[in-house]
Amino acid sequence: MFAQIRKYFVSGLLVWLPIWVTLLVIKFLVDILSKSLLLLPHEYQPDVLLGFHLPGVGVIITLLIIFLTGIFAANVIGRRLLALGDAILSRTPIVKTIYVGVKQVADTLFSPGGQSFRKVLLVEYPCPGVWSVAFQTGEVSKEIEGSLSGEPMVSYFIPTTPNPTSGFLMMAPKSKVIDLNMSVDQALKFVISLGVVQPGVPNTKNLKQK
Repeated sequence: MFAQIRKYFVSGLLVWLPIWVTLLVIKFLVDILSKSLLLLPHEYQPDVLLGFHLPGVGVIITLLIIFLTGIFAANVIGRRLLALGDAILSRTPIVKTIYVGVKQVADTLFSPGGQSFRKVLLVEYPCPGVWSVAFQTGEVSKEIEGSLSGEPMVSYFIPTTPNPTSGFLMMAPKSKVIDLNMSVDQALKFVISLGVVQPGVPNTKNLKQK
């Protein structure tokens, strides 16, 4: 009897848990987009202009502003004005420290030709014979390579589980890492699920026998 009750409970949990987590994530994103309009002067906020609260209007306006900014940044005049603003912010004390760092990370992650977090690796960590999934973040500078073996190196991020937003930054020679034929989505599911959700196609490309 208890086994049957447990079976039904687990079945119900498997139905509701993904829905609940999905709704929480959507609510979190909607709250962030909506609160971005709080940066506007009080008299120009949607609730004040409309005279009542309309759910979702902040999200729509924020997405529209982002889209229009992208159009503006794509033309010649927009690029020049943005370059001027970039130069001013990059020379402003205190502000430049935050702005330049965030801009470099954003450019690296979201630029079409960027390689950060687009390749999944298998690395030997935390000890020989034990392997972890990692995301390549880039190639190591010549200064660091020259101070070591001189061999081409890559930097990579090893996420913790089940929270992949924290982890460890590592560097290693390219010959010491394995390129996996696995998408970033598959790797994230593998990490978040504690290894329960296995990727469909394992690959041992470039595996070095030790």
